[in-house]
Amino acid sequence: QVRLVESGGGLVQAGGSLRLSCVDSARTFSNYAMGWFRQAPGKEREFVATISPSGSLIHYADSVKGRFTISRDNAKNTVYLQMNSLKPEDTAIYYCAKSLSTVVEAASTERLYDTWGQGTQVTVSS
Repeated sequence: QVRLVESGGGLVQAGGSLRLSCVDSARTFSNYAMGWFRQAPGKEREFVATISPSGSLIHYADSVKGRFTISRDNAKNTVYLQMNSLKPEDTAIYYCAKSLSTVVEAASTERLYDTWGQGTQVTVSS
C-alpha cells in the first residue's frame, strides 16, 4: 500500500511557480507533523519545510523562506507546498514525509520521519 503520494512536479522557467500536493491514505493524518524534503543530483537530501498537526507551527529552510509556503488541509488528508519565484537551484526530487510519532510538532530533522512518498521531479530552467 502506497500511503503518501506526491503530485504537481514538472518543468518551469526561473521565476515561475508550482504547487506540490501530497495525499495520505491514513485516517490519522491530522495527528502527525508533515514535512517536505528535496534531493538534487549528487547531493544529500535536505530539509525544505515542516508543519505541525494543527498547522500552528511552521519552519522553513533559509534557502526557501519568502518563496515557498507549506500548508495542510486535514479534511482532505493533504499537505501542500506552494513554490513561487523558483530558481534553477531549486531543481530536485521533492519528497513529502510523515513524522514517526504524534508527539512531533514540527521538525527539520530527517530521523523524525518514517513514512515517505515516492517523490516528484521539479526542474527549473534558466
